Parts: sequence; C-alpha cells; structure tokens
Amino acid sequence: MLEPPAPPKPNDGRRSIQSVETGFPLLAALVDAGVPLTLRDLAARAGMTSAKAHPYLVSFSRVGLVQQDPATSQYELGPFALQMGLVSLQRLDPIRIALPHVQALANQIGHTLAIAVLGSHGPTMVHISEASYPVHVNMRTGTVMSMLHTATGHVFAAWLPPKVAQHYIEREIGDKAVVTSISALQPSPAALSALLEDIRKTGMARALGNPLPGIDALSVPVFNHSGNIVLALTSLGPSPLFDAGITGPTAQALKACAAEISRQLGYRPARE
Repeated sequence: MLEPPAPPKPNDGRRSIQSVETGFPLLAALVDAGVPLTLRDLAARAGMTSAKAHPYLVSFSRVGLVQQDPATSQYELGPFALQMGLVSLQRLDPIRIALPHVQALANQIGHTLAIAVLGSHGPTMVHISEASYPVHVNMRTGTVMSMLHTATGHVFAAWLPPKVAQHYIEREIGDKAVVTSISALQPSPAALSALLEDIRKTGMARALGNPLPGIDALSVPVFNHSGNIVLALTSLGPSPLFDAGITGPTAQALKACAAEISRQLGYRPARE
C-alpha cells in the first residue's frame, strides 16, 4: 500500500488552519484506497471515529473534493478533486522530476547513472551522472541504445506495447548510430519473449559485459499516471566494481528511486 503524502508540519512557523490539516487524512485515505469507501471504513483508514469524520466529509462534499453515492452511501473523490489531479498531471515533466532523485542516487551509489527516454531512433540517453571513478564508456547525451542488446533497451522492450517495441527493434537493424553488440546474434522471437517476461517479473534488466566487454549494467523503468513507461534509469560500471545482482544494494536503490519518481508522476501499482 502506498503511504499517503504527509500534511504540512504544524510547527513550521507559518499560520495555518488546523481543521484543514485534521481533515486531510480522509482525502489521503480515499486517494490511497482508489475505490469508494463507506463512512466507517474511510474513518478507520484515516484514524478517526465516524462521528468525527462525517462533518469533514460534508464540507468536502460541498466544495467538490468528495462525493457520496446516493445508492450505496459510499464516498469517493469528487469532481473538483479530479480536476485538480488532471491539472497537476498535465504540468508534470518526468525528466525535471527525475533529475534531483537521480543526482542524489548517483552520489549515493558512486556509479554512472543515466536517464533514457524513447526517442525517434530508440531509447536515447538524455542525462548522465558520471561515476566517482573514471569509466571508459562510449556513451554520452544523445546516445541511442539497442532494444535487443542493452539493459536500457530491454527495459523499454519489456514495457512498451509489443507493436511499438517491434517497430523500434526493426528500425535499429543496420542503424550505425545505435549502441549495440557487434558479436551478439539477434535473439529468436521465443528467446526474446522469454527474456522480456523475466525482466517484467524481476522489475529490471541487466547486461553483463554486453554490449561493452567488462562493463555491467542495471536498468529499471519509470511509469507515469497511465502506467506507461516514460523513462529508464540505468546504472553501469566495470564488472569488478559494479554489483549487478538483482537483489544487491545497487539494484534495490535503483528500484526505490524509480518507484519514488513514478509515484510523483502519479503512478499507482496494481494491487494484488
């Protein structure tokens, strides 16, 4: 379950309306639930009694933040709350939101960390935070990564709609601008399908010495509010220094970073 955003701290020195902050957990509970709730369930999720929650819900209903189904008496977010959400989503810039998180993570792990988006030629690096040690890698802003032979490309291939992914896979064949493996053969459709399914299960892709010998990489997806992949975060380094294990600290830090960026972009993972 996602943690609801915390209300402003009451002791930050600014004058505030205490009742607004007191009623906030009800709105946060509705957002976190994602489904209509009875008064009893909603109050319990917000840590209130039903008697305390009801007046807040009446006020929220009057201004359109909450609405109540007359047939079931359940509460859900109201039309104005939905309009607020849409306006907020329209203003979101994935790269702008990702940058401070990526820079902080790069300082934490000490390895090269990059952001890739889907460009006209394929997955394209748009930001690279260099490692704290020298890494001789022919990768810079604007580099296009292979969909078939790089961890970054595998992430996009795994989470893009299949027809879109296939378009980019076919497009890169013979494109000298794409960073790919000279020695690796194109995988069969069955082998590629199995690889991408495994990537979706683990939540990340990795490349061990491919396409660059001696360089390992891990890559994870970032999703927007619609559940579509918008970015890939890729970390890489020399095999002796870089822990490419999918349960290792670098992998877990990458996943946590991508999850937080996705959360800020409005993404909500499907519930079990």
